[in-house]
Amino acid sequence: MTDFAAFSALPDERMDVLVGALLIAKDEYAGLDVERERARVDAIAEPVGRLEGYGAEAQATKLAEHLFVTLGFRGNADEYYDPRNSFLNDVLDRRLGIPISLSLLYTEVARRVGIVASGVSFPGHFLVRIERESGDPLVVDPFNSGRVVGRPTLESMLPDGRRLDRSALVAAKPRAILQRMLVNLKGIYATRGELSRLLVVLSRLLELDPGLIEDRRDRGFIAMRLGSRDVAESDLRRYLELAPEAGDAPEVRRMLSRLKSRPSRAN
Repeated sequence: MTDFAAFSALPDERMDVLVGALLIAKDEYAGLDVERERARVDAIAEPVGRLEGYGAEAQATKLAEHLFVTLGFRGNADEYYDPRNSFLNDVLDRRLGIPISLSLLYTEVARRVGIVASGVSFPGHFLVRIERESGDPLVVDPFNSGRVVGRPTLESMLPDGRRLDRSALVAAKPRAILQRMLVNLKGIYATRGELSRLLVVLSRLLELDPGLIEDRRDRGFIAMRLGSRDVAESDLRRYLELAPEAGDAPEVRRMLSRLKSRPSRAN
């Protein structure tokens, strides 16, 4: 599948999260061969062999040694907000990433070698859980060389003195993982003022979840600045339909009025 809109229409249980992440990268690299990149992940996993017969701690140790020692993948703490950290092809090329991209790679390799592992959308720092027979998962941090993260560390990572409970460690669904990747890119492009790229990211978020009303409003604002009057008008009208009593609704209505008298430069 090469179309993100069609991919987004799939139910979660049919989503291949690696394909989704590569389709996000394809927006930046139009010639990206998704199947070739998937094969690269297969090749990374192949030397490990099968690990389903090991305990979770041994599985985590062996996978960490392979990915972060032998292959040299690591968290890019020095250039954390480089968008290349979010594109899986770049992560494979540069062996650098952020928590969510390295966690996605970790879980994809884990699945290929027989480890039952899932991404965890932990507040502020994406993690991975490896299932144990006890039912209590082993939590690892791929951004920090795949180290095992115990309860005291997890609690220290929670904001506002929150206590750790099971809800913080649930397995993230593919749609939520891709949304979080896109939200990271949204923040980067907004900070850099890269409006054309930001418009694409907002469009991808809305394809994953058309009910994101603030993203729809923001896409309308950006489309207006870029001269895409039809897109701007459609999005801002829809925003007012979904949130007619929003605090900024009067301003949005004024912007819509101005749009009617402004020529469209692009559609």
